[in-house]
Amino acid sequence: MASVRYIVSDIASCIDFYRDRLGFTVDMQASGFAALSRGDLRLFINVPGAGGAGKAGGHPEPGGWNRFQIETKDLEAMLKPLRAAGASFRGDIAEGAGGRQILLEDPSGNLVELFEPKARR
Repeated sequence: MASVRYIVSDIASCIDFYRDRLGFTVDMQASGFAALSRGDLRLFINVPGAGGAGKAGGHPEPGGWNRFQIETKDLEAMLKPLRAAGASFRGDIAEGAGGRQILLEDPSGNLVELFEPKARR
């Protein structure tokens, strides 16, 4: 199982986002921290200053360009309910040799790459 940690500005809004929009399960929630999972991915979210991870390396802040990827067979179908819910994206759909992707922002500005691989012949 892979684990990713994001620093967020608001635990409650990020829990709602990951659970309700991307199908994560909330495994644990405490003051300033939550552990979520989706398949083989564990996502830890912390507000700045909460626990050791909220202080590691100095003064962690939300946002940046690091991200994890969620693969989908139909990017447009995945985007439809996200757009209807007012989700924020960084840029438009980009297409490359491997497929199409778009960067979805969580409520704190952290990125999730939604990726549709090219069909193999």
